[in-house]
Amino acid sequence: MDYLKFEDMNLSSDALKAISDMGFEEATPIQSQSISIIMSGRDVIGQSQTGTGKTAAFGIPLLEKIDPFDRHLQAIILCPTRELAIQTSEEFRKLLKYRGNVKVLPIYGGQPIDRQISALKKGCQVIIGTPGRVMDHMSRRTLKMETVRFVVLDEADEMLDMGFREDIETILEKIPSERQTMLFSATMPQEILELTDRYQNEPEYVTVIHKELTVPSIDQSYFEVKEKVKLDALCRLIDIENPSLSLVFCNTKKLVDELVEQLQGRGYFAEGLHGDLKQPQRDLVMKKFRNRTLEILVATDVAARGLDVDDIDIVFNYDLPQDEEYYIHRIGRTGRAGKSGRAFTFVVGKEIYKLREIMKLTKAKIARKKLPSLGDLEEVKTRSFVDKIKDIVDEGHLTKYVNIVEGMITEDYSTLDIAAALMKHNLYDADVAEIDLEIEPFYERKPTKFKSYYREDDANITRLFLTIGKKEKVKPNDIVGAIANESGVPGRVIGHIDIYDEFTFVDVPESIAKDIITGMKNKKIKGKKIHIERAKKL
Repeated sequence: MDYLKFEDMNLSSDALKAISDMGFEEATPIQSQSISIIMSGRDVIGQSQTGTGKTAAFGIPLLEKIDPFDRHLQAIILCPTRELAIQTSEEFRKLLKYRGNVKVLPIYGGQPIDRQISALKKGCQVIIGTPGRVMDHMSRRTLKMETVRFVVLDEADEMLDMGFREDIETILEKIPSERQTMLFSATMPQEILELTDRYQNEPEYVTVIHKELTVPSIDQSYFEVKEKVKLDALCRLIDIENPSLSLVFCNTKKLVDELVEQLQGRGYFAEGLHGDLKQPQRDLVMKKFRNRTLEILVATDVAARGLDVDDIDIVFNYDLPQDEEYYIHRIGRTGRAGKSGRAFTFVVGKEIYKLREIMKLTKAKIARKKLPSLGDLEEVKTRSFVDKIKDIVDEGHLTKYVNIVEGMITEDYSTLDIAAALMKHNLYDADVAEIDLEIEPFYERKPTKFKSYYREDDANITRLFLTIGKKEKVKPNDIVGAIANESGVPGRVIGHIDIYDEFTFVDVPESIAKDIITGMKNKKIKGKKIHIERAKKL
């Protein structure tokens, strides 16, 4: 089916702005089919796998139909677990970014019920809850169903598997029959069909049919990582694989822009491609990519359609795609024109289940791999450098340089020491502190204003404090450029950069911290003279 644009769905300007801020460019298949039906007021049965955008499929039209001036409860969304209730609530709040007068409240077990009762008394139009806790509030009369006009059963098959059928039926019996009922489920067992027969009114059936998908012969791998170390993992893989051209896919425009800025800040030649770019900008980016003045293209699925470049070495799924068809389209960008290709996918937490679904539907073999260590990176760089040295020796024409070495030997330096020193100098950017990509990084807590502190000690990494920040409109690439130019260190050795209003933190290997501090003394960034020092421990 065709993927619809949200702009073509007759949504309010507030909803469209919120969706745009979330970075989505077009609706997924389940959204494309469901939104208009729900907007029309009909009951819906939606069948689609987890991770295909079901929450937005019912959330966008439901929130459009909520009356912001009516403080009574208008909608109930039932979820099987508190994790899903929280996740759904967070997505609803993003969709309501420009409609602050609609209140959403998640209620679930494990949270103090007094706090929920207090919030309910203040009034809210939408409740997202687990069946057991909703039943608890109903029995206390803290949750009254007389004004409910919309009901959603999310992950209905899972709720039934968990033994919630009786609770669901009790809840539905208490809600006025003049309501719109939406049911979403990955499967449609007999119990689901019995519920729809009893509690829905001539529902429209919406399903995402999985096509027979074929995967090109591409070497496919995945890496299990935490969200916070994705950037480090991507950089590590790019450094060790050294692709001439690579394509990185993100799910949203916002993430494309953020990732491009982070990559540029680390010294990579990267540009972004997404739906907000005007055609001249898009043409310029593609021209750079084709003539190899650009090494890394970061793109959304929509922007990459029609992309015709034959020599892409690696496709990175920085985000796991929502739809399995997107996965096929993405990895098909490499291994073209009879050449071999590779596809690397990052998987965070429970996304592994979605990846397994992709493997099942595409019959693809996607091997789990461990992220390379810094030792692996150093070995690759050393081997490459040694091969280059051998080629230079074989080519000859070294008389000028032999004379220089002979002059140093007369000063009592051995040829072995001279060669080792040159090796160390040229492999300098491989002498970087190891970052454990299997754990969360230590530099996440925000510091107290104008305190040059960091959270934990790491013997290999030093955090530097600079007296410049957002007020001077400084960006990561400004910091990296200044340090590289003034200190002579490669941009790629510079780690995370955290920019605040009036100051900035930069993580660097301990082995070069002193050189950077010395090189940056009394220097300017964006016209402002800065002070730089080691951040103090808490």
